[in-house]
Amino acid sequence: MSGDAPRRTIPFQLITGLSALPAELARPIVAIGNFDGVHRGHQSVLAAAEATADAVDGRRAPRVALTFEPHPRTHFRPATPLFRLTPMAAKARLIAAAGFDAMLVIPFDAALAGMSAEDFVREILVDRLAIDGATVGWDFHFGHKRLGSPAFLAEAGTRYGFPVEIVTEFDDEGGEPISSSRVRAALEAGELALANGLLGYRWFVTGQIVDGDKRGRTLGFPTANMRLPPDCRLCHGVYAVEFIVDGIIRQGVANYGRRPQFDNGAAVLETFVLDFSGDLYGREVEVRFISYLRPELKFPSVEALLAQMSLDCDEARAVLAQLPPGSPLDLALDAGRTRQP
Repeated sequence: MSGDAPRRTIPFQLITGLSALPAELARPIVAIGNFDGVHRGHQSVLAAAEATADAVDGRRAPRVALTFEPHPRTHFRPATPLFRLTPMAAKARLIAAAGFDAMLVIPFDAALAGMSAEDFVREILVDRLAIDGATVGWDFHFGHKRLGSPAFLAEAGTRYGFPVEIVTEFDDEGGEPISSSRVRAALEAGELALANGLLGYRWFVTGQIVDGDKRGRTLGFPTANMRLPPDCRLCHGVYAVEFIVDGIIRQGVANYGRRPQFDNGAAVLETFVLDFSGDLYGREVEVRFISYLRPELKFPSVEALLAQMSLDCDEARAVLAQLPPGSPLDLALDAGRTRQP
């Protein structure tokens, strides 16, 4: 996205289903895609929609991101869980931070999967949404058996009277295409710097703090525990993180893994919030991943583990103290928040 502040003039809306759009979203420019991760390639599609919205009939057309839940791959391959980079709520936050007016979520079910590309354009884009334009990525396909290509959409737009912009492949600084698959692979390998570079913002998860075994409290490192979705394949290890609750950004060090020192159980995200004391149980929080510090390990003794945890805290403090300002999208996500000194 550009470095300019988002120019939304109405409150952001998250709309599910295909009921009529509210009046303030009439005749929208739609950016269409799965947008899992809302990475820099996706952001180029969103930016194209923003530019198109400024050029429609001399008015500021509403900008709507049209996406699908569940992810189509989950529908077609339910036995193979997909590591979702941005569940619906996180995706909506990113779309809103990009300055869009709304995110429209269409349920991806058997009926939608069986709908022809022509019917998708006529029934959904034209009859129900009455769009004034669309932007898609170069590899976007839709309709039964994915027969709807970007070229098909452009031709249909000519027939139905709306322009279509096809955004070309977006490459990183090394000339490799940016994709959700590359981001997933980087997170699975512990290559957090690469993942965040591809995303164009610092990857984050949200969730509710749950009860743990309270062992950290007895060890002098009380942690706030979160259960990440079962499909999460984030590399097990220790991370320097930012922990956001009640609009305050705090520093932390987090371990994601199975706790091999103690029980080797189900994977949990455990965050030790630096310089904080208080009850967080049941609170909705965000954990933003800044740097991968080391793999999860089993130590010869609990004393050795505690010594390493102290070193982890020192390293996390050093990393976070030198953290530069984030990307424009990071800054938009943090609008209205305060940073704990």
